[in-house]
Amino acid sequence: MPRRALWPLLLAALGALHTVAHVHTDAWLLAIVAVAVLVASVARAGPARAALHGWAFGTGWLVAGTGWLFISMHRYGGLPAPLAAAAVLALAAALSLYLALAMAAYARWRRGRALPDAALFAALWLLAELARGVLFTGFPWAASGYAQVDGPLAALAPWVGVYGIGAVVGLVAACAAAGLRPVPAAAAVLLLVLPALLGTVDFSRPTGTLQVTLLQTAVAQDEKFAAERMPEAMAWTAQALLRAQGDLVVAPETAVPLLPGQLAESAPGYWEALLVHFARPGPAALVGVPLGDFERGYTNSVAGLSAAPPYRYDKLHLVPFGEFIPSGFRWFTEAMHIPLGDFQRGVRNPPSFAVRGERVAPNICYEDLFGEELAARFVDPALAPTLFANLSNLGWFDDSVALPQHLHISRLRTLEFQRGIVRATNTGATAIVDHRGRVTAQLPAQQRGVLTGTVQGRTGTTPYAWWAGRFGLWPLALLAAGVVLAAVFRRRT
Repeated sequence: MPRRALWPLLLAALGALHTVAHVHTDAWLLAIVAVAVLVASVARAGPARAALHGWAFGTGWLVAGTGWLFISMHRYGGLPAPLAAAAVLALAAALSLYLALAMAAYARWRRGRALPDAALFAALWLLAELARGVLFTGFPWAASGYAQVDGPLAALAPWVGVYGIGAVVGLVAACAAAGLRPVPAAAAVLLLVLPALLGTVDFSRPTGTLQVTLLQTAVAQDEKFAAERMPEAMAWTAQALLRAQGDLVVAPETAVPLLPGQLAESAPGYWEALLVHFARPGPAALVGVPLGDFERGYTNSVAGLSAAPPYRYDKLHLVPFGEFIPSGFRWFTEAMHIPLGDFQRGVRNPPSFAVRGERVAPNICYEDLFGEELAARFVDPALAPTLFANLSNLGWFDDSVALPQHLHISRLRTLEFQRGIVRATNTGATAIVDHRGRVTAQLPAQQRGVLTGTVQGRTGTTPYAWWAGRFGLWPLALLAAGVVLAAVFRRRT
């Protein structure tokens, strides 16, 4: 095979290696090196060739980072293996078009000057990641900033968030790709070393602690709605909820998998017993449960059980095909045999759940990928969360890298907002993460169990929470666009 044809395949392999740091905590530098090789390759190419290089790198990156989608489509959705594999590849290839356009623009507008070109690359890299994370409901899984959760750039999280960290990754990589020239080499080292030297500034302070109990139900996805398996799983969940001690017990997404009407028919008295128990002094509970009916619509929800008035959180950011059906794609949902289709969306800035003076903010499954949406809860400091709770069901993906990847994502959220998070999941990773992104307790994946521990609530607003809560991701997008426009203008003058 000619070398010219082989190089895109090597870049695709490098893109795949880029995702290693989304699972392994000591591989953050590998992600930067992979991007640096991409920079060097597109710097020597014309726009068309650079677009191919960016597309190949992005496709390898996303196939490796989201290959677990094959499990949900083939094993649980019933799609033949070739079609499921083709669907994963097609999604990765389509989403990589953003990076292809960015690399073509870089090849077209770079000037051959190391630092201005590095700034241009970082801006285009950022715009490509923002496009993937926002357009068409957004799919920001495996964004480059998540690979840095254990690296020195993690100190930037409370300032610029995951996309800002990704932009700095692009800047460091572009400086490193300039070789041993003194100025760009020094810039790359400084960008890596300075955040670590400065350390993480405390924008938050403690409010108190909660004793928490987290349930991991470990129900296989193909058994979750099975009549022969459901009664035993629901009984275990109820017993674990009723026996929990401390201040707060959390059960995962759809831990109770039946709608209210189905629950009243199939398990009469089940929900009422929970309501009566948690109305007494003792722990409060957050329980994942679908709510609604045919006339009013359905929601993927969290019910808050306590002596206080009833609490309800409805999922806002729904999963395409899993929780709502994009126009023209109902055939795909029917082929996947997904039992929960069109859900209603919750409100953008919901109230938190009050527990022992703490404000616990639930989010469901991959909602915690969208930090800019969580930031909206911090606009009013008096109502801002002091703690996050993520309720997830990743049973669709078995014991794949999706589980540690999601834990990485949650850890980055704690750094952005300087808030701890408790994660109650069906199959993993059920864990307690403090406001510094450190996992203080965790259950083994794929095993039923109960995790108990202590988590600290905190108050205060990080710079990222302040600007993202008010303006979303527009400040980053406008900054990147300004850098690109400046490069284009200088190129033409």
